[in-house]
Amino acid sequence: MFFELIDRATEQLAKNLPFVLYRKPNANSVHGIFQNDAQLHYVNDFTETGFVFAPFDTNNPIILLQVNENILANYEPSNSSVRVNNLPEIDTSQKEFHINLVKKGIVQIQKGHFKKVVLSRRVDVVYDSSSIDLFQTLLASYETAFCYVWFHPKVGVWLGATPEILLKVENQHLTTMSLAGTQKYIENENPNWGTKELEEQNLVTQYISDAITPSVSDLKISERTSVKAGKLWHLRTKLRGKFPKEKLYEIIKALHPTPAVCGMPMTDTKTFIAKHENYDREYYTGYLGELNFKTEKGRVTGRRNQENKAYRSIKTNTTFFVNLRCMQLKDNIAQLYVGGGVTKSSDPENEWQETVAKSNTMLQVLVANYTK
Repeated sequence: MFFELIDRATEQLAKNLPFVLYRKPNANSVHGIFQNDAQLHYVNDFTETGFVFAPFDTNNPIILLQVNENILANYEPSNSSVRVNNLPEIDTSQKEFHINLVKKGIVQIQKGHFKKVVLSRRVDVVYDSSSIDLFQTLLASYETAFCYVWFHPKVGVWLGATPEILLKVENQHLTTMSLAGTQKYIENENPNWGTKELEEQNLVTQYISDAITPSVSDLKISERTSVKAGKLWHLRTKLRGKFPKEKLYEIIKALHPTPAVCGMPMTDTKTFIAKHENYDREYYTGYLGELNFKTEKGRVTGRRNQENKAYRSIKTNTTFFVNLRCMQLKDNIAQLYVGGGVTKSSDPENEWQETVAKSNTMLQVLVANYTK
């Protein structure tokens, strides 16, 4: 069934029609959503149903793929992930620009204009593989990430393996997270977090808590934990609460873009990013996922009442992931997007090295396909 889904996506791509294939973290199934025309549909107020693809810039429209066909196929994860040891030599042509960019951000923080700003860059790599093949390599390489390939003829092809949830909603229960701080994963070693990473994580957690508190009740904040994503460690804190469903649009507007992808205060850091990064992020650090999907679950109501054991409940689910560790395919160029959070404790050279480490997530996939 999985390869039938792959064939269906290949056919859709050949017809130049929109689709998305995706697998949720640690899942054993792949979803395929297909739209039967090439029209661009948009989200208006988040009461719609479909697959959302949202840009970083909140002034730009949010794309909604219509669910004309929805296929779910079993997928058996491979026993070993795809790893390539001989990655291309690091392209240092952007190093001076990025280090100077980080220095500019630190100056603004020292002057009291920001508390944190997220600065990124784009890496262009020649590739020679189909987007469908690259997606299958993503699946085999990053089992704990949200892996996807998304296509619309009027927008293009995007792929990614992101570790970060923007929000997850089941009926009126909401879960979100702050994910910040990055270290390389070293086998058999636990991460040793420094002042910069802990400070960054605290800023993001506090911002998200403040942003959703007006709309969410019974808010609970978990302990900070270290989580592994590919060959990287991150710090994560989960936040959970309840909210009235008419508040969903309000919550999303309050959350995006979070300090984990933009900075704080949001308006000032967003202006700084637009002025100084020197490229358009487009859908990098936006978000994507299911909006108002219905799921049916069986419930056992009591041992004595056998007739009620067949009772089923319908739940409405929305799950959005932040579009990190992603790339856009244009002709024979894969455009990889990487960035990192800058605080008053940041070291510009270390920030450069962090973007290099993050670029390996997508480079692994490209090189693995190139060497097949």
